[in-house]
Amino acid sequence: MRKVIFSMGMSLDGYIVGPDGRFDWGVPDRESHQFSNDEVRGLSAHILGRRLYETMAVWEDPEFAESDDPVLADFASVWNPLPKIVFSRTLDGVSGSGARLAAGTLAEEVARLREAPGDGDIAIGGATLAAEAAGLGLIDEYHIMIHPVLVGGGIPFFAHDGIQTELELIETRTFGSRIAYLAYRVTR
Repeated sequence: MRKVIFSMGMSLDGYIVGPDGRFDWGVPDRESHQFSNDEVRGLSAHILGRRLYETMAVWEDPEFAESDDPVLADFASVWNPLPKIVFSRTLDGVSGSGARLAAGTLAEEVARLREAPGDGDIAIGGATLAAEAAGLGLIDEYHIMIHPVLVGGGIPFFAHDGIQTELELIETRTFGSRIAYLAYRVTR
């Protein structure tokens, strides 16, 4: 069965966005960006909240697909055709390649994607949506790029919902830029 993976970058103190709404401190270096490209290459679909969908829309720009930077061009070539399911209470539609608005609840969409034929895991992105998925017990793995910065507050990577979740460390990696990657499997 396909795994559901919550994969995002965060500050060392646990935030995906700082108190000022910025996340420019989380820009990956070339090595960690290529690593993320390869991670996305192994997906069958990506479930996103509205804010993350709008942030990622920049990759639709042909400038990235035609970039002289092979890492950026590679990400655009992997990201754009990837099926994307967007959860939003405010959008009437989506226009990104491979994107559609969710037709059911989060649990229904995950079940549909898990049962679909083919290979590849399912990524979920956006703190609010991931918190809902965690509360429903839908997340199988957490993949975290920890950036060497303390931002002091903002939107946390992990939901503070009072639910304890036991995890097993399955992979670690440190990149030349001091970014650390941790992957954990939820133990059930």
